[in-house]
Amino acid sequence: MLRYIKLTLSATALLLASACSQNELKGEVTVLRLGHTLDTQHSVHKAMEYLGERLDYYSDGTMSVVIYPSSQLGTEREMVELLQIGSLAMTKVSASPLEGFAPEMKIFSIPYIFRDNEHFWRVLNSDLGDELLSGVEDFRLKGLGYYDAGSRSFYTNDKPIETPSDLNGLKIRVLNSPTAVATVRALGGAATPVAWGELYTALQQGVVDGAENNPPSYYLSRHYEIARYYSLDEHTSVPDVMLASLPVWESLNEQQQTWLTKAMEDSVEYQRELWKTSTQASLEKVKAEGVTVVTPDKAPFVEAVKPFHKSFEDTPIGDLITQIKAM
Repeated sequence: MLRYIKLTLSATALLLASACSQNELKGEVTVLRLGHTLDTQHSVHKAMEYLGERLDYYSDGTMSVVIYPSSQLGTEREMVELLQIGSLAMTKVSASPLEGFAPEMKIFSIPYIFRDNEHFWRVLNSDLGDELLSGVEDFRLKGLGYYDAGSRSFYTNDKPIETPSDLNGLKIRVLNSPTAVATVRALGGAATPVAWGELYTALQQGVVDGAENNPPSYYLSRHYEIARYYSLDEHTSVPDVMLASLPVWESLNEQQQTWLTKAMEDSVEYQRELWKTSTQASLEKVKAEGVTVVTPDKAPFVEAVKPFHKSFEDTPIGDLITQIKAM
């Protein structure tokens, strides 16, 4: 019931904001409202601010972006629902939960299919990457682009994860994605989906024994205050995806769509540079806070997920894996 009330209030506020935008439209300014769940110090938030700056530049001040960070408008899922009804213009989501809309998106939750960061971006910038983005359009969503979210690694409360067997019996928070759940199970852990905004408390209360994410998210969420062991096994590379409401996108004229596309391209390049700096700084800061950071041998992890990879043979996802490995 509380979740329903929260979503209803969010939707009502946005509908009122949308009415305000109509008045602004009469003044020849199109206002796009963007909500997300991240801290304002996160590189993606800063890239969104840059998106707004570039959109203002390209449109000569006739388009602007208003950002609502830190889950002000709800969870990722709630904001996606607002996009679908046209009450919110844009949001950022992790690619993994999008598999509920576009099954091919589960490719990003399958461990150890990208050789390195260069290979990862070669795939995202290819026709295949564009096809994956376009797969959400049947659900009244428009994929605008990918932000770098690095590689996901395990962090735990009581001991480091140095081999897959260290995960045995541990409850690990994962994204709300069946494939993310299957990945942790393949490695021996007990996967437990928990909303991002609820994870600090879940770690604190022992609802979960650990989680998995990239270094900036681990640091900025302050999860290191509880989960004192960070194991850089880098099992998956799951990008963030900037989504637009398809109804809002279609309400823009062709020139406005072009401006927004160009602004998004600039934002992506800007964020990738910020990400590199943020990742290194985050690791240094958690070490300074007394976190034990380990770099386990990845070979046993890669070996442990081979049966999982094999389970996709003769399926569309298996074909995608083959294409990606060939790039």
